Amino acid sequence: MHELLQQIFSGLVAGAVYASLALALVMIYRATDLVNFAQGEMAMFSTYIAWTLVNAGLPFWGAFIITLLVSFLGGMAIERVVIRPIENAPVLAAVVVTIGLLLIFNSLAGWIYTYTVKDFPSPFPDRPLFGALTTTRDLGVIGVTLVMLALLFAFFRFTKTGLAMRAAAQNPDSARLCGIRVKRLLAIGWGLAAAIGAIAGILVAPILFLDPNMMSGVLVYAFAGALLGGIASPLGAVVGGLIVGVTENLVGTYLIASQLKLTVAFALIILVLVLRPNGLFGTAIVRRV
Repeated sequence: MHELLQQIFSGLVAGAVYASLALALVMIYRATDLVNFAQGEMAMFSTYIAWTLVNAGLPFWGAFIITLLVSFLGGMAIERVVIRPIENAPVLAAVVVTIGLLLIFNSLAGWIYTYTVKDFPSPFPDRPLFGALTTTRDLGVIGVTLVMLALLFAFFRFTKTGLAMRAAAQNPDSARLCGIRVKRLLAIGWGLAAAIGAIAGILVAPILFLDPNMMSGVLVYAFAGALLGGIASPLGAVVGGLIVGVTENLVGTYLIASQLKLTVAFALIILVLVLRPNGLFGTAIVRRV
């Protein structure tokens, strides 16, 4: 029983990271109907920025905040320079562009920082708690994720910009008629998604170690969580990420070898697409012909 609870707590920690990245995927999808395959590599590159700042002598949380600001501005720039010119292009063209961004960020990180694995500091001590069921670092990861979710909820629920973004995501044409600057809000959405992805990268780097390929598996788990919860549902992204985290941890511990845990994510993706394409919290879209 102790080992089972330990695996569940560990899965929740991993799920918190997956939920963060899944939420970034959902935000961009809701705004543009586009799955950003470069989301993981953008998060990885942001984590390298944080690593550079920490090594330059900045306190961890100072580097954390600066990295989020740089990631936010970088996400807005990507939307303005790369995504906006192809907003009316076929879906396949947009997919190819995001895959191209993935390769560019991966190659840039390898060129600038090399492919040598690096240690990334954690702001939380790794002390066992509750009879070694979890650690202070694990609780810190969950705590940062919960604070981020609370701030996002407050932003979308109580701020004028957040409410405008929700309106633009629901019906862009009606939002334009109401005087909402939809294109500007799309850029802000990409910036927020980039910042959220940076949080996921910074949280997972002390666990996985830092290298240019560290987010490839995490992106698959996050994508599975987003699909499971509903690719257009922010709440679904969080719930789906947590479910995926616990599921892959338990299956990898008790049913299959840990080296095969990534197959759990692919299996979930296939099952969701076949059995419930709209996910747990998604809604079916009916189009009249």
